[in-house]
Amino acid sequence: MKNCAIVGINWGDEGKGRMVDLLTEDYNIVVRYQGGGNAGHTVVNDKGKFALHLLPSGILRSGVVNILGNGVALDPENLWAEMEDVRSKGVDITPENLKISDRASLLLPWHRDLDALEEQRLGDKKYGSTKQGIAPFYSDKYQKKTILAGELFYPDELRAHLEDLLEWKDLTLTRVYGSKPYTAEELLSWLRQYGEAIRPFVCDTGAYLKEAQAAGKNILFEAQLGALRDLDYGIYPYTTSSNTLAAYAPIGAGLPSLKLTEVIGVVKAYSTCVGEGPFVSEMGGEEADKLREAGAEYGAKTGRARRVGALDLVATRYGVEAQGATKIALTKLDVLSYMEKIPVCVKYRVGEKETDRFPFPTELGFAAPVIEYWEGWGCDISGIRRWEDLPEAARRYVRRIEEAVGCPIAYVSVGAERDSIILR
Repeated sequence: MKNCAIVGINWGDEGKGRMVDLLTEDYNIVVRYQGGGNAGHTVVNDKGKFALHLLPSGILRSGVVNILGNGVALDPENLWAEMEDVRSKGVDITPENLKISDRASLLLPWHRDLDALEEQRLGDKKYGSTKQGIAPFYSDKYQKKTILAGELFYPDELRAHLEDLLEWKDLTLTRVYGSKPYTAEELLSWLRQYGEAIRPFVCDTGAYLKEAQAAGKNILFEAQLGALRDLDYGIYPYTTSSNTLAAYAPIGAGLPSLKLTEVIGVVKAYSTCVGEGPFVSEMGGEEADKLREAGAEYGAKTGRARRVGALDLVATRYGVEAQGATKIALTKLDVLSYMEKIPVCVKYRVGEKETDRFPFPTELGFAAPVIEYWEGWGCDISGIRRWEDLPEAARRYVRRIEEAVGCPIAYVSVGAERDSIILR
């Protein structure tokens, strides 16, 4: 029995979806355990190209059961739209291969409204939200003011609960932001359309996982974003509003007693960042434009151009430690093939001192990168499938990263397709 978490080591956008899609061949169940539809996992396989936001990436493998756990910000409207889109491309989605935790809280339309209103209020100090309602949702969840998916089975109690929440939420919308209030009928109509659509998929996923564990099933846990966006250990306040770490996987999945046997941390061969906040190794100008175009670095959810930079060994080492990674999957190595010399951030300079320790968030604003240039390989490696066939400079690049962060690199991705992978 294997219990493996696939997690991001940096700011997110590392390529977790392609690794989940690859590795689900060896797993029976894939679980999304945190986050919402505010980020995207891009997967390219024999069925086509998919940008998944809420659906676990295992949905593209026949015979795999996919679970949205209790830790997920469950937006019924966006989930249903995503399900319909994926189905239109020939992928079956049924209550047999997609199960939604009855303890998952529902992200409601007012959460998206509040997200946009608060970003507007913040102006130049905004957090870089995708305006999908994630921060207001998790705030409400910890205030115990959300609707659970399981309440869809109890319409009378659901209406009474919704009306209680509505009275409280409309105070915030109207008095704090001067926005229009919601009515009970508006919300109930929305729930009838989208809540009813997803209700057949809602069940006690905790019980299902417990039975699967007893039967020796292999379970893969899929994280959203990366360690540096974790609410507690990331670049606060420029984080997401949930815990992105592997340690949270059993809790957010619905089986707190489960023990992980492996943690695969995904690292991009250079650095990218969507959203606001400190990004020490960030590039600018023509250098950044070339890397962004070479890597097609645009957000799967927003289409926004990603900020790009040199591989940051300081942040990567910290992410490996925070995630407790046992192996690394290095993605997009092929993108660097055009570079004669590859910039790598090996330390930070904070004030008069150099450090290889990831600083407290406030200090990140003062940090500057210490850059070394490592030898490039200058040829297309996207067709290579064996480690020994890689140019020596490419192998040296991988080995130096491995040594610097203290974790073995077991997978090297040289393309977006499922089979564009080198196993070590």
